Amino acid sequence: MLRFPLQIGYKRGLSALSNSFDLMGRNPAKVMAAVRWHGGPSISKDAPTVNVVFIQPDGTEKKIHARVGENLLQTAHRHDLDLEGACEGVCACSTCHLILTPELYDDLPEPSEDEEDMLDMAFGLCDTSRLGCQINVTEEMEGAVFEMPKATRNFYVDGHVPKPH
Repeated sequence: MLRFPLQIGYKRGLSALSNSFDLMGRNPAKVMAAVRWHGGPSISKDAPTVNVVFIQPDGTEKKIHARVGENLLQTAHRHDLDLEGACEGVCACSTCHLILTPELYDDLPEPSEDEEDMLDMAFGLCDTSRLGCQINVTEEMEGAVFEMPKATRNFYVDGHVPKPH
């Protein structure tokens, strides 16, 4: 029988989770791996950075410093780029769609089935399309170029632009 606590705070950790749930013999760490947190990983302001370029929908290039460990949606929001992220980074929309260079696309891990499903809804889908919320910045991305598509499809509400937390 699966039991749920009245409240679970993520700061209570895995021991609280395993005490609160009957996990039917499953490892709590593996159960937690399936949880997606809104906004992406929490990265220190002191984290090392790499230089990357975003080509905006109007064709202008914006050179920025991306923190290693954050995802590209977080990077874009931190630099006030118009990369929507309607689902707040939980891979439930396609509004953070980016187009990568073939070399970078090949260097990244394969997209998950969830990401591929969301990409099917993306405007201007290309062979090298990925979701910004699913790509974490690494030191190897120094000098990488990410192209923002000319438009996005937001099935939530036209004109709704969520604000990061």
